[in-house]
Amino acid sequence: MLVYDHLRLLTYYMSRICELCGKGPRATTTRSHSRIATKAVQYPNLQIKTIDGKRTKACTRCIKTLAKTR
Repeated sequence: MLVYDHLRLLTYYMSRICELCGKGPRATTTRSHSRIATKAVQYPNLQIKTIDGKRTKACTRCIKTLAKTR
């Protein structure tokens, strides 16, 4: 059961990577008014888009770039 949960979480986080540019989650800090740092994670804005007949997870920047080049 523990191994299953670990694999499920691994695929959950690995699926948040753009298949075109490789952009993934990045660690940041959020700051309060007193400047206390709290760890946070920012994820790319991924959208499921059909490219060349294949469903891919692409970030919006890649989708905009593809729209310009097509």
